[in-house]
Amino acid sequence: MKKTEIEYLEIEEKKEYEELINKVLEKCFSVEKMEDFKLYISITLTNPENIRKLNKQYRNIDRETDVLSFPMFEKDEILELKNLDYEEVLGDIIISIERVKEQAEEYGHSFERELSYMVVHGFYHLMGEDHMSEEEKNRMRQKEEKVLNELNILRDK
Repeated sequence: MKKTEIEYLEIEEKKEYEELINKVLEKCFSVEKMEDFKLYISITLTNPENIRKLNKQYRNIDRETDVLSFPMFEKDEILELKNLDYEEVLGDIIISIERVKEQAEEYGHSFERELSYMVVHGFYHLMGEDHMSEEEKNRMRQKEEKVLNELNILRDK
């Protein structure tokens, strides 16, 4: 079963994006022992202008960002989805590809690493994780790093 539905909003389509996103999300589902869940994630790849509009529309924050996540379920509801007999969307992730390129350069690592991080970060927001407190941030970061390390997508690439 496919775990993603990828759309492009005013940016060029690239097969490499899709291959990487699918690989990363498969690992996310695997690490969380959710391979058998009939869940998929809707991902939109876009530009800074569109992500700014969406950030303003849905979060009332009038500025560009790198990734937005819109979960469909509360954290404690997700395990109940294990036995669904139909496909259900876990949530939506919107990523600014231009911002991914800028941040990869800024942080001194590959585009692959930065895009993978955005996907994993968005996935864990859909899973109910957050980073408002230091404790939450540490827990979320450990989960993100576990997925990326298992994929061998390291910081120094």
